[in-house]
Amino acid sequence: MEHKYITNDNLKQIPKLPGIYKMLNSQGAIIYIGKSKCLQKRVQSYFVKTPKWEKVNRMVPLIRDIEYIITDTHLEARLLECSLIKEFKPRFNAQMKNDRNYFFIKVEDYNKYNPLTVIDDRTEHCFGPFRSKYTISEFLVHLKNIYPITKDGDQYRFEYHIFPITLERELFDLNKTVLFELLESEDNLQLMVNTLQSKLEEAVESYRFEMAAIYRDMIACFKMIKNGLSGYKNLSSQSILLKLPVDNDRYKLFYIKNGSILHKMITDKVTNEILKKFINSSEQLIPSVNSIQENEKEWIDYRDIIYSEISALPEEMIVLL
Repeated sequence: MEHKYITNDNLKQIPKLPGIYKMLNSQGAIIYIGKSKCLQKRVQSYFVKTPKWEKVNRMVPLIRDIEYIITDTHLEARLLECSLIKEFKPRFNAQMKNDRNYFFIKVEDYNKYNPLTVIDDRTEHCFGPFRSKYTISEFLVHLKNIYPITKDGDQYRFEYHIFPITLERELFDLNKTVLFELLESEDNLQLMVNTLQSKLEEAVESYRFEMAAIYRDMIACFKMIKNGLSGYKNLSSQSILLKLPVDNDRYKLFYIKNGSILHKMITDKVTNEILKKFINSSEQLIPSVNSIQENEKEWIDYRDIIYSEISALPEEMIVLL
């Protein structure tokens, strides 16, 4: 689309490099922050004749200037984008803007109706944080229909009730023990998923398709909880070295501990000696770094970014220490 303030010449001056870009309005306020592996290509995509997103149609007429910051890698662009969105809270950025939009599941003490609840901050007997209050609320609703859950050997046993049943003290305590087991163990969550899958297949075989759909939705919820609790175990428990290419001749090394980048360095070549020195210097920084995140909800976005980047990298760029 033709823009009164941003010309094609302006767009061509933006480098074809990784980094972040900021859209500014007439008052100089940042209304949007984005990131890209190729800044020029991404920013140009906002000024086409038929933008794909309604948000772009509403935002572009308000843009008066564009600023950008170049980074060495896409990983750093994503982390910088996240940090700036949290700082400036731009109008057109929805994700990562508000750290309050994360929630915990709490295992409650005895009451007849709510063995689990959703709360905003971590307290005793809590698990999380999770991104979506709606999703974990759905998870809790589904669970209410299969209480009480008991364990028989290596199997979980439960029946689906159209209306949730009232749990008296003895049943509540047994159910509570099982809930702790489930939320504390990735293996137990997978065992529960397997049980639900078996029930789904039984429902299909007996032509109870509505019941099968309910079990399908429950499986999706359990998988979400499993991924949220356990998907980052390796990231938070291991030291990781990344070797990311910066250009044709250089690499950037990252030392990751407890899900955070503690040290990084650009090198012209990657040899065993260089890697050993980098690891040694990184390990010396560990005592001076507070690995316990002060703001757990803020950290989850950075953790997600690092985890997703690592998951997409070829094996030769990752070293588990």
